[in-house]
Amino acid sequence: MSNVEEIIAFNKNRFPEVLKLKYQAMLENGFRFYRGTCHLFYKHLSQEKAMPASPVGWICGDLHLENFGSYRGNNKMVYFDLNDFDEAIKAPVLWEVIRLITSIFIAFQSFEIESEQAMNMVLLFIKSYSTTLCSGKAVDLDPRTSKGIVCDFLKRAEQSSYDDLLKKRTYEKKGKLVLDLQDERHFEVNKDLKKELKQHITTWLEENDESPYNYKVKDVVYRLAGTGSLGQKRYLFLLKSINTKDSYLLIDMKQAFDSSLTPYFKKVQPAFEDNANRIITIQKRMQHVSASLLSTSRFKNEDYVMQELQPVKDTIDFKILKNDYRNMYQVIDDMAILTASAQLRSTGMDGSATKDELMAFGRQEKWKLILPEIAIKLASKVFTDYHHFEDACRNGPLKDSILGV
Repeated sequence: MSNVEEIIAFNKNRFPEVLKLKYQAMLENGFRFYRGTCHLFYKHLSQEKAMPASPVGWICGDLHLENFGSYRGNNKMVYFDLNDFDEAIKAPVLWEVIRLITSIFIAFQSFEIESEQAMNMVLLFIKSYSTTLCSGKAVDLDPRTSKGIVCDFLKRAEQSSYDDLLKKRTYEKKGKLVLDLQDERHFEVNKDLKKELKQHITTWLEENDESPYNYKVKDVVYRLAGTGSLGQKRYLFLLKSINTKDSYLLIDMKQAFDSSLTPYFKKVQPAFEDNANRIITIQKRMQHVSASLLSTSRFKNEDYVMQELQPVKDTIDFKILKNDYRNMYQVIDDMAILTASAQLRSTGMDGSATKDELMAFGRQEKWKLILPEIAIKLASKVFTDYHHFEDACRNGPLKDSILGV
């Protein structure tokens, strides 16, 4: 099976109309393609014989430059941390590192940032990651401990309010607040499904201990977000407080699939109840503080992750850091420290490596020398896949699947 055929097969259970938007997004550049084809990356990695062994720990699985961000935790404070756990799994800890440093090479080439800077950032990431492992101490970043652009993100998140979010996502219709279908990220849900979804959330509010108290469902839309997850079932709910006037919440409900890493790591995983529970369990283990209202639900025999929609959820835009070496250096350093910290935070759980094992691994030198060469090779394979995908969209089997190409 060709890699284009694998992309088609992997996405066969996505909404066809939204899948067209995913393919359009993946055409944007090599980095956007990389974000949408995690499964292909691990196929290439599984064939890389030079990849050094590493301890088995918890990883988010799809770590790249835009899967860090600012968010409000369940303690109402804001943090900068890893923020996407759809692919999370117990696997060799270097899988997380190689996925990230490969993303540096791909993103910098896509954004026309000098290759020398890319290598400098890769070497910095490896150094800061290993140094943090050696320390054995997990670090978190909040407005008091962060610097540079991350500090700016977190201060902006602190100052943001739900009123700002509601103004962006809703409007008043016949005296009632509803979700805005003029928002390009919102799509109407058909009448019957809308009724079923509202009843589902009503039951979830009544029965789930992690759900908000004293709220009722007012509206629901289909929601677009991300790249890799485009085409999955994803809904946004507007909830209104029963007790407090003009108090609202927005809840995101995202379909959970199997991790695309599973075929490439054969050791038995813990027996999670379902994929949604796998995702939130690992997220809670790896993040310093979890996102607000993080929970699960089951709708029509499908698993979903539930969480509060964030007033501000910034990710780093490296295009604007192209000529800002100081901020770029600080961000990459932070990302490396947070990657190691997430792994240290989740040691010794369900058979993952102990802290002592990770500290000893951090002191080893051989893997640090080999990893950049492997990442360069993997990045080259990604760009080859991207060019084949471009051709398939313009002249091949995906031509009729793409709108506006």
